[in-house]
Amino acid sequence: MTQRSLSFAAALSGVAVFASSALADAPSLLFPVDCELGETCFLQQFVDRDAGPDARDFTCGPQSYDGHQGTDIRLADFEALSLGWPVLAAASGTVLGSRNTVADGGIAMMPEGQDCGNGVVLDHGDGWQTQYCHLAQGSVTVQQGDTVEAGAALGQIGFSGRSEFPHLHMTLRHNGQVIDPFDPTETAACGIGAPDLWIEDIAHNAGDVMSAGFAQAIPEFEAIKQGNADAAFLTRTAPALVLWGFVHSARASDQMRILITDPDGAVFHDQLVELNRTQAQLFRASGRRAPNGGLQAGLYRGQVSLLRGGRAISQRNTQIEIR
Repeated sequence: MTQRSLSFAAALSGVAVFASSALADAPSLLFPVDCELGETCFLQQFVDRDAGPDARDFTCGPQSYDGHQGTDIRLADFEALSLGWPVLAAASGTVLGSRNTVADGGIAMMPEGQDCGNGVVLDHGDGWQTQYCHLAQGSVTVQQGDTVEAGAALGQIGFSGRSEFPHLHMTLRHNGQVIDPFDPTETAACGIGAPDLWIEDIAHNAGDVMSAGFAQAIPEFEAIKQGNADAAFLTRTAPALVLWGFVHSARASDQMRILITDPDGAVFHDQLVELNRTQAQLFRASGRRAPNGGLQAGLYRGQVSLLRGGRAISQRNTQIEIR
């Protein structure tokens, strides 16, 4: 597809609500990234189901923004991006168009009118299409007219186009109307008993601890987003031992528990942090100053938990050697 037609596809709007009979020809969808959901990739945002200026996802939750037309599958940071994560065709189809030349630099490097960045549009017949956006420059492996099978590699997750973090944005359309694959039939079901179009069940945590690490001081947020905030090791002379956690989709009234145990298995530090507003991504860090004589040598373990309603919905463990 030409640059013009990719831009046109990205501009179509409106969420269609289908009667069940109209979904008979809908494609069954594979998860479009070769990753482990909740471990190496995360569901960040969904189709906006609110017709007005507010936003809500298919569970009536806040994981969307006004006018968002697809599903965002993100990586934790740019260190993870460097590993290369294949983007897969969610269903068999024909390539209507692709783009492969937009620099990986997010909004700062986005040419005018190329919000999708590098991308692919597939036609699945009967008016159904999928579009895959923000792929890595040079990674797209298909061209207009190619026939692809479900699960075929189309490219890799990147940071091209209108993007603030490394992710794949996938949009499903039927006759030009945006369809939410998590709930294509009912705008008010709030995720309860809603049918979806996925071949396999997709767990929806509604928030995850994406990464965690140790440092000798509270790190800069930019270092966490880059993926280089975690120390490989620390020495006994370090002034403090700090554990941080990077979270997506936190909600007001959530909590984060930051727990450090020492080489003997005893609690070195345990802090419950209150989160007072809903945010797409955030980090929190907590720790303890080194005692007189320095930190004990050995292996320290850390656990960062995201709690909602007092229950841990996501946890991430890490460790560091003090030498």
